[in-house]
Amino acid sequence: MSEHIFFDRLLIGWFSLAGVIFATLIFVAAPYGRHMRKGWGPTIDNRLGWVIMEAPAALVFAGLFGVGEFRNTPAGWVFFILWEAHYIHRAFIYPLMIRGANKRMPIIVATMAFLFNAVNAYLNGRYLFTLSGGYLAEWLTDPRFIAGLALFLAGYIINRQADRSLRRLRQPGKCGYAIPEGDLYRWISCPNYLGEIMEWFGWAIATWSLAGLAFAVWTAANLAPRARAHHHWYRQRFADYPPRRKALLPGLW
Repeated sequence: MSEHIFFDRLLIGWFSLAGVIFATLIFVAAPYGRHMRKGWGPTIDNRLGWVIMEAPAALVFAGLFGVGEFRNTPAGWVFFILWEAHYIHRAFIYPLMIRGANKRMPIIVATMAFLFNAVNAYLNGRYLFTLSGGYLAEWLTDPRFIAGLALFLAGYIINRQADRSLRRLRQPGKCGYAIPEGDLYRWISCPNYLGEIMEWFGWAIATWSLAGLAFAVWTAANLAPRARAHHHWYRQRFADYPPRRKALLPGLW
């Protein structure tokens, strides 16, 4: 079997599995963070779990860039920088910034996320730097790239800003939760998730690839149900939670 055939079959399966994940997470919140609960097997330190989960995305993608036939192009470098800007922060900086003592994460959650990120990085990195045949320099002035880049950057800013707002709610050494306020939190419970979904749909447009679209679909399939679960959790925990605030989309849902 050629790599092209293997890649295409894996991509089809990846789209299909995203639908299964979405349907599952609508009914079962992934057991980490505020939804952590017993019955999911052995656990590890939360910070270590984040590194294990996210590191493959940064490392596998970098490796595929390094061996890619079409890596040394202007577009190739831009895609590499955008991806690594997100994942170096997510894998190696964000875990150091997590507040809340003695948080744990089920090993099964970290393992499943590890596998997802490894496969996802393979699909995107292998396509962009080898199987695509390369992107011409003119692609960087194409309206699709420009629109996708704008959406990616807007999502990146929203995601980082929302994470900072959440971190400010908890002083070092403290535990517990509070109602986030300000910025997009005025209208939705999870602007951090909205920002990340925007990032990867922007990526799909900027790369104009099925691999990028598969990642965007996976991101929405994972984070939209989690935003819904967070929103319900806030409403149950805080009697004064803003009644008009939505879960993920201002004024809609």
